[in-house]
Amino acid sequence: MRKRLLALYQEIDARATKTVAAHPFWPCKRGCDACCRSLAEEPRMTSEEWTMLSEGIALLSPDVRALVHERIEALRDRSRPVVCPLLDRQTGACLVYAHRPSACRTYGFYVRRQDGMHCTIVEEAVSAHKADVVWGNHASIDHALAVSFGAELSSGGSGGVPRWGRAESPSPSSSI
Repeated sequence: MRKRLLALYQEIDARATKTVAAHPFWPCKRGCDACCRSLAEEPRMTSEEWTMLSEGIALLSPDVRALVHERIEALRDRSRPVVCPLLDRQTGACLVYAHRPSACRTYGFYVRRQDGMHCTIVEEAVSAHKADVVWGNHASIDHALAVSFGAELSSGGSGGVPRWGRAESPSPSSSI
């Protein structure tokens, strides 16, 4: 399973890299953390993605790991939008960048416009540059995850898909 997930991540990363190279104005790169500071909902993850993310969290120093756990616990009682609990709020960088799930790897590219889940910064940049760029491939990413891992992410149901702030997610006191 891990090999399939890493292969999908490589495809996502290659597409993102190609888009940024072809469109230098593209805002989704180091220094932009707008989506991390205003999540419409917690990222939905397959069990394998959650395992990989948990491994990344486990690599953090004990004090940073404790802070992340506190932030995840706080999500249970917060309204939306929320700040990602894995965001280093001083630097704007992801604390577990190499372990981030597909939703984070593709944001800016992975959008659900019909649900209002998209980055207006990207939308404005594409419009301002009259760019011919395909973005918003959420259906193909969701399909690839569903086929590979048996999880339907776009449905919003639990179906084995852990989400922060949900009962099926590992608690802050668990091994993550």
